[in-house]
Amino acid sequence: MVFQEMRRNKQQLKESECIGILENGTSGVLALLGENDYPYTVPISYAYCQSKIYFHSAKAGHKINAVKKHNKASFCVIAQDQIVPEEYTTYFKSVVAFGKIRILEDETELYNAIELIAEKYYPEDSKENRDHVIENAQGHLCMLELSIEHLSGKEAIELTKNRKELKNNGRY
Repeated sequence: MVFQEMRRNKQQLKESECIGILENGTSGVLALLGENDYPYTVPISYAYCQSKIYFHSAKAGHKINAVKKHNKASFCVIAQDQIVPEEYTTYFKSVVAFGKIRILEDETELYNAIELIAEKYYPEDSKENRDHVIENAQGHLCMLELSIEHLSGKEAIELTKNRKELKNNGRY
């Protein structure tokens, strides 16, 4: 599959930086093809692991209908969005993942995905309590997996210039 190259490629983030944003982010916007072929976007928490992004969902609703209808999706995470009023801009850093999304059916995959999210959002929880909570939630939770086919990250030109200056001065 071929994805369009970034027009302002000097602002493009390295793959490792994109992965870092996915690993450290707490929420993003999932984009799907919704009813009557309207784009459907939803803010959602997630967990990233080995080129896959996991989401939790109710077992029915707009999101699940969209996933069942069309298995392509994109997911955007904004790592930085600093408003600079005097420049009429923002200093941003973000990543967009494109790929195929599916509903997890296998019990082991389902449990592992729930555990990833649980560990991400409550790392101090005990294994025993987490297992108990997951066991009680499994019946009403649906888990989605986005397998990344293309990853693209971009930052504001001002951040790119600042990074270059730091590198030239030996401070990066």
